Amino acid sequence: MKHPDRLTAILGSIVIVALIVSGIAPYDRATWLMEVAPVLLALPLLWLTRRSYPLTALLYVLIAIHALVLIGGGAWTYARVPLGFWLQDLLGTTRNPYDKIGHFLQGFVPALIAREILLRGDWVRGAKMTAFLCVCIALAISACYELIEWAAALAMGQGADEFLGTQGDPWDTQSDMFLALLGAIAALLLLSGWHNRQLHRLRRG
Repeated sequence: MKHPDRLTAILGSIVIVALIVSGIAPYDRATWLMEVAPVLLALPLLWLTRRSYPLTALLYVLIAIHALVLIGGGAWTYARVPLGFWLQDLLGTTRNPYDKIGHFLQGFVPALIAREILLRGDWVRGAKMTAFLCVCIALAISACYELIEWAAALAMGQGADEFLGTQGDPWDTQSDMFLALLGAIAALLLLSGWHNRQLHRLRRG
């Protein structure tokens, strides 16, 4: 991986450019703002803490990928992202599945964020308890996001359809949370070893 300052600068620049381009003429301005809100909050926070609380390179990359997925959903709305239509044709699904990528990452990335915070602060001991808590935190974040969608639906009525992106699926909320669960489990199974090595280097540094 590149030097942390170079890496955060490169990733931050990519995300900022994508954010600006997506905001020029989004399909629906209110939906764009709601979808990219997490990015608008995370960018300054990550920049301000890059020296006092630097993250592992792995986590910075994953957060940037997640941000780009959110930005894409904001630009086109999740039901209209071109990549999703390609996946729809490839998989033979009845709906644009791009939003499911976002919800998978909504479990995948927060699980690693939680893992990094818990391990670096020595808040928990034992691999099994750490994994359990990381999955619980990822699910809690997913549930909070669904509550935000519910609140938007109540406040905006039909105007929230683009933000909700249910595409007529009555089980959309449940499948979103299930994919977040799968994402959290996948992250822990696939990346824990790599994450441990980066955490070790970070502590030595």
